[in-house]
Amino acid sequence: MEGFIRITEQPSHYDGLEEMGIREILDNINREDQRVPEAVAHAIPAIERLVTAIAERMLFGGRLFYLGAGTSGRLGVVDASECPPTYGVPPGLVIGLIAGGESAMFQAVEFAEDSREDGWNDLLRYNVTDKDAVVGIAASGTTPYVISALEQCRRHGILTGSITCNPGAPVSQVSDHPIEVVVGPEFVTGSTRMKSGTAQKLVLNMISTTVMIQMGGVEGNRMVNMQLTNEKLVDRGVKMLMDRLGWADYALAKEYLLQYGSVRKAADAIIAKGPEWPPAARKGEEGHA
Repeated sequence: MEGFIRITEQPSHYDGLEEMGIREILDNINREDQRVPEAVAHAIPAIERLVTAIAERMLFGGRLFYLGAGTSGRLGVVDASECPPTYGVPPGLVIGLIAGGESAMFQAVEFAEDSREDGWNDLLRYNVTDKDAVVGIAASGTTPYVISALEQCRRHGILTGSITCNPGAPVSQVSDHPIEVVVGPEFVTGSTRMKSGTAQKLVLNMISTTVMIQMGGVEGNRMVNMQLTNEKLVDRGVKMLMDRLGWADYALAKEYLLQYGSVRKAADAIIAKGPEWPPAARKGEEGHA
């Protein structure tokens, strides 16, 4: 890492923050945040290559692992945890691992990111194989927990990707598909939970959403496999089912949605009964048999 310059650690373009008024602080943060989507746009070709490789593996039964420390690790865990309720996939399909374990989600674990053994050991607990894909997330691109794990993955023929906010970062050198989203120095010097974290979150959204679409988790623009975990989602699912089938009967649609557990399963079961069933559920008709 000798000679490597961490742009994420460079001094802020702003100074005297404590002397700024509240509106000035907010305007300046917003001004810096506007740099993020532009930086992500420059990285889309690299994101495409990684997503393509991940989707190929997951369509053949592989899993996706996110690996990070601190804010980067938390973002990976959040993205992984949102895949099952959003797309109805098993909890073990997308897995987020954070240096220091679960407790590090809520409180920093000292020196956890400096371990050169824990990252690989955490992956081994999930019996990682060459069918899987592992994406290391490190704003600085220098996190030992992430770098050493990706090194081991490559030795074992496991697909690797990385997300960093520094060009030419060490983590990129051990990644098959490196993504570098260069957002520049943070508003508060070194506070990578700000622009860097936002950039990482945007990239993670793109990765998981695109992969889930490739795996059939979306029809049209609807989350047809979402879990029905609250009344809002049930209501959304009922309306999706009604729209899909051309029904006007909310109660009947809800009955079948809850019976089958997802919009896709309910729609498939009803469609299999024939185009005219049940005749009284069509739009413009009242009641049902």
